[in-house]
Amino acid sequence: MKVLPRPKYLRMKIIIDDKIPFIKGVLEPYGEVEYIAGANISKDDVKDADALIIRTRTHCTKELLEGSKIKFIATATIGFDHIDTAYCEQNGIYWTNAAGCNSSSVQQYMASVLIHLAGKHGLSFKKRTLGVIGVGHVGRKVVKLAEALGFRVVLNDPPLARRIGPCGYISLDGIIREADVITLHVPLTYEGEDKTYHLIDENILKRLNPNTILINCSRGEVVDNSALKMALKEKRIAGAVLDVWENEPHPDLELMSLLDIATPHIAGYSADGKANGSAMSVLSLVRFFKLNAQQWFPEIPAPEKPVIPIDCKGKTRQQIFSEAINSVYRVADDDKRLREAPDTFEKLRGSYPIRREFSAYTLELSNSLPDIETPLKKIGFNITLK
Repeated sequence: MKVLPRPKYLRMKIIIDDKIPFIKGVLEPYGEVEYIAGANISKDDVKDADALIIRTRTHCTKELLEGSKIKFIATATIGFDHIDTAYCEQNGIYWTNAAGCNSSSVQQYMASVLIHLAGKHGLSFKKRTLGVIGVGHVGRKVVKLAEALGFRVVLNDPPLARRIGPCGYISLDGIIREADVITLHVPLTYEGEDKTYHLIDENILKRLNPNTILINCSRGEVVDNSALKMALKEKRIAGAVLDVWENEPHPDLELMSLLDIATPHIAGYSADGKANGSAMSVLSLVRFFKLNAQQWFPEIPAPEKPVIPIDCKGKTRQQIFSEAINSVYRVADDDKRLREAPDTFEKLRGSYPIRREFSAYTLELSNSLPDIETPLKKIGFNITLK
């Protein structure tokens, strides 16, 4: 980011979560910057600060903010349930989230999850229906992925259906009836007609088809983890995948042992997604305080092998997708790390390895199938033919 020295009379203090990547050194020309572990940011830390740039581990409530000088809060995440937005708005504190910043990262996570589940459960994508609950930035990317893979897709998003019309959307009951795999991409809300807290509860789990697989990479509290554990123990559903948990960072180990895939809240942790979140937060602060700065975006390390050769001869469409996706990212690696050391949940997040999204790779296809290039491009891959 190209910056100009701020005027001497402009005094600013900025508190930043020390796990937000790419951001160190960017805002120092504008004032005093402190980097603190997100869960440890305290009332004393913020009392004389002007701005906060955080992640989900910092709960911006009245208890933290009351009596402080805070005027601006940016969370470098899609979700913002950790911000008491009503309190902020009542007290003149501007807040913003990084909407959509890691949607392609979650799409990539979901791609690897679906490939993994296909191998374990013998799923043929063309014979299955994927139910997507929540069709915002992330949900739309998941729909695009599922269509590219060959799934029939059904959608549920009551607030969106009310806003744009019901065409194309079905009820939660419809999802329960029709979907073989159900994936959740909703915000966490605790009240109102669109409350998502324990959206998937014991009652819903009892109504699911025994062959259903449930995936949650939205917020942990959207699924009643105790009820899910019982459903899996009693084999009332075929399987489940959790990237998010109730009581993070202390996942239920018995529940973990029953899951197909267990990961430590990293679905959106691609390097590209993190860079987007950091950039959106910085530029929101720049605009809010009317700082004299130009556009900025982090430099992301290139992948070690950006070109992936794939010989399509004799392979099915699903096999080609599996090879392409597994060449870039295997969710099983994240699952293995968590199961081996579940007490390091936060450490695994804080030291997450660099993961580039599909758009950073070129697939070099030989003996290409006529219907394979467009869907691979649809999920972000670059394609060349050999």
